[in-house]
Amino acid sequence: MDKSAWQLHSDATKDQFDAKLITLGPWTSFSFLSDPKHVSFVLARYKFVSKMLNEKSTILEIGCGDGVGSPLIASIPSVKMIHCIDWDQRNIDGNTSRYSFLSKKVRFINHDINKSPYLDAGKFEAAFMIDVIEHVEPKLEHQFMKNICDSLKNDGILITGTPNIYASEWASPQSAAQHINLKSQETLANLMRSYFQHTFVFAMNDEVIHTGYSKMAHYIWTVSVNLKI
Repeated sequence: MDKSAWQLHSDATKDQFDAKLITLGPWTSFSFLSDPKHVSFVLARYKFVSKMLNEKSTILEIGCGDGVGSPLIASIPSVKMIHCIDWDQRNIDGNTSRYSFLSKKVRFINHDINKSPYLDAGKFEAAFMIDVIEHVEPKLEHQFMKNICDSLKNDGILITGTPNIYASEWASPQSAAQHINLKSQETLANLMRSYFQHTFVFAMNDEVIHTGYSKMAHYIWTVSVNLKI
């Protein structure tokens, strides 16, 4: 007897219904409950990084937060290991528990890169930070950048994404209180050019990456390559 349409559907979706359910982290849960579309913006940022680092094998994430983008970076075929660091032990504990299925490719480590480089100098082919630099105290910025550079190989890549200072008037009170080091595309690029030989700039609105007029962008990016020795 031929299977019914319902049975065919049931057979085809069995793997989905049998899949392990994933718990969202605290920051992503807050976003999903208060402003769900913001979750799609954050995931789009991680997708951009995953495309830019498509052939890299050793990657450092600075300020991994609750790890929502880690599976996207771990999906890069060439990746051997991603080290995701954060200064908040609560994030590391939560991520290690939630993302145990990534343990062969992702490690979550408590480390404050404001204070020192991570691991051996020149270890990583690439590093990235999403929504981090705006939280760094301006007086610590040079040491912060130097420690990142010391963690990279000489031909390493650093990808930086941050809210645009020109969009700050629309920020939530919570964001405004935490964002103590906002950049424009020009000031972000100038900072990166102090440490890297080449820096490329991009802008972003919602999920869309572009090279349009930066003052109208909510989010800005730099992709920097080759350390200045």
